[in-house]
Formats: sequence, structure tokens, C-alpha cells
Amino acid sequence: MKLTKFTHACVRLEQDGRVLVFDPGTFSETDQALAGAHVVLITHEHADHVDVDAVTAALQSNTALDLFAPEAVAATLRGKAPDAGSRIHAAGAGEDFETSGFAIRTFGGQHALIHPQIPVVANVGYLVNGNVYHPGDSFAIPDGVEVKTLLVPIHAPWNKVGEVVDFVIGVRAPQAFPIHDALLNELGRGLVEGHVTRIGAKYGTEYRHLSSGDTAEV
Repeated sequence: MKLTKFTHACVRLEQDGRVLVFDPGTFSETDQALAGAHVVLITHEHADHVDVDAVTAALQSNTALDLFAPEAVAATLRGKAPDAGSRIHAAGAGEDFETSGFAIRTFGGQHALIHPQIPVVANVGYLVNGNVYHPGDSFAIPDGVEVKTLLVPIHAPWNKVGEVVDFVIGVRAPQAFPIHDALLNELGRGLVEGHVTRIGAKYGTEYRHLSSGDTAEV
């Protein structure tokens, strides 16, 4: 598969002429990411992971596009794009399904805690083709599978460096790439990625930085 990183949490996968997009949010280049897409997977309802207006427009203009998201997100999008309602599917943790040639397994279930006074929302992590795992805003480690490619949330209001490193160690994927990095400047990015690269390597994970627009074969 060809993997393309976009700003923040948005990632595009291409295989055999089919396109899958994770989390086209308001921090990302949604028009580029969604161009020609067949499947969109949304991890949770926060705007940096789902640009509702952009995704609605894509559902309305692209009748080949299917979308999977937690029920609250799916319900919002059905209200925005009622004609596309049959292509908007609720997803929860612990599911297996196939869509447009991609095999999907789901994990997790809830967003990481930001603060006790901030409500916790549903969050679904997606493993695609037994290869690429996007956890959304969580450090849920997939059970019963070996992840080949890990997308690592390297910075967020809900995490700290030690938790990022422990997540990489826990999953032990052979390769890892960054997501959830739009709030970092280059100094902060270098600090976090240095720890992930150094310590991850001790446990068999090769971490590689990708900037927006960069690609990798996975």
C-alpha cells in the first residue's frame, strides 16, 4: 500500500486503485486527501479529525464514497447529507468488516482522558489489512494481532512523551510514522521524535518522520 501523510491526523492509503482516508479533519488538506476516495474512516467527533463540511461535500459529490465512524459522528453526517445516508455506517470497537477491498478491524472504544471536567467521547481505532493501525486519540493497543505499521499520536492535550513511547513499545510494530503533530513546532517535534526513535528501536520499531505530503510504501 502507498501511505500519504497529511497535516495532523489525516492519512491516505492507496492499493489496487482503491483509496482509503483516515480522519480528514480541519487541520488537514481535506480536498487533497479525499480526492477520489472510496472509504473514509473517522476515529471520533473532534474537529481536528473530521471536517464535517468537507466530508459532507465529499459524500454528496462522490457517490462511490462510504464512511465509517462512531454513531454520534455518523448521525451528524446523515443529517448533513441525507441522500448519502446508506453509505454512512456506524462503527464501534470489536468489529471486523470489509469495504472497497480493504479489511478493517476496530479497537478501543473511547477517547483518552483530557481532563475529568471534559467529557470522554467515543473513539474507534482502525487496523487496515492487518497492516496499518490508526488509533485516533487513544493509546489502545490492538489485541490478538501483529500490527505492521503504527501511526503514532506524538503530541496532544491528552498525552505526554512517556505515554507515547510506551504505546510504541506496547504495539511493537516493525515501522511507525507520526500523526497528531500539528500543534508542535520543530523543536518540540525533534524532542518527541528523538525519544520515540531511540527507545522504539530497542524494541524493534523503526520510526520514520513524515511531513505533510510525504509518502511511504507499507
